[in-house]
Amino acid sequence: MKDIADELGVSVSTVSLVLNDRDRGRVRRDVADRVRARASELGYVPNLLARGLKTRRSHTIGLVADRVATVPFAGHMLAGAQSAAWEEGYLLMVIDTGGNRELDLPAAQSLLQRDIEALVVAADFHREVVVPPVPRSVPAVVLDGWPSDPGHADAVVPDEVSGAHAATAHLIAAGHRRIGLVNVSGETYVASRLRQRGYETAHADAGLEVDPGLTFTVPDPSTHAAIPVAFDVLRSARRPSAIFCFSDQIALAFAQVAAVLGVRIPDDLSLVGFDNQQFVADAMMPGLTTVQLPHFEMGEWAARRAIARIKGTETGPAAVERIVCGLVERDSVAPPA
Repeated sequence: MKDIADELGVSVSTVSLVLNDRDRGRVRRDVADRVRARASELGYVPNLLARGLKTRRSHTIGLVADRVATVPFAGHMLAGAQSAAWEEGYLLMVIDTGGNRELDLPAAQSLLQRDIEALVVAADFHREVVVPPVPRSVPAVVLDGWPSDPGHADAVVPDEVSGAHAATAHLIAAGHRRIGLVNVSGETYVASRLRQRGYETAHADAGLEVDPGLTFTVPDPSTHAAIPVAFDVLRSARRPSAIFCFSDQIALAFAQVAAVLGVRIPDDLSLVGFDNQQFVADAMMPGLTTVQLPHFEMGEWAARRAIARIKGTETGPAAVERIVCGLVERDSVAPPA
């Protein structure tokens, strides 16, 4: 400020008023324009840490995330959170723990030491999350999960049940009555139970009974794990006319095996996935009808909720928001042969 003041022949207080946007009615417009122009040429930016000492506001949200670089959907969640924060005048500061949950606490502490005003904890998949301890003055939001202490933080998750219902209802509307479900076994993924509930509810709403013999499981949601099951199902004399898969990667396994066995999609077999995973669903031939996980919208909601808590415009009890998973129609569904 002293350099600019000396160069332009004005006082340091004048430069300070202009750079703090308090010059209106106090500094001549032509002088203010010259100050701003010279500050821009010099690459001046305000020191928000110093300003925050006075205002006690950093306008920064901290986010602790699992596997930002390796999980396909993490980028969409972060993009949504960053977009919403930016629109509200906030900066998103991210630490990736690489899937090591022992780092959640030190990561959160590192962010708190940098005066974040709220903390978002993003899970690598829909699950229960232990929120690191934060001061009561710092709002916390769980992204793609729910807090182990229900009253400790807000949360946002995909509405898995409605997504699975939409996928199954789409197959029923196409005329299918023998619809297989390929799910993931074990207790790791809460989504497997929720998607099965949506599958069963869609049958009940259509007045149909679920055939237990048409539910199959794979050990994990990968293409490799699903290939042996796909061979068993598609070689069966009681092969379903349509299959709803827990994930797009599982659906890809069924499409690959169908090609080997000469089963045509969608002529002989209709196929629906879940995730709308980039480079899978839209890269298959034919394109895969699937369910969109709303990761961008979830990220937006998490950031806006945190900011609403900061500003005091949201003062109610902690809540879990469920965001609808929409159906993305492509060319893998047709009436049964």
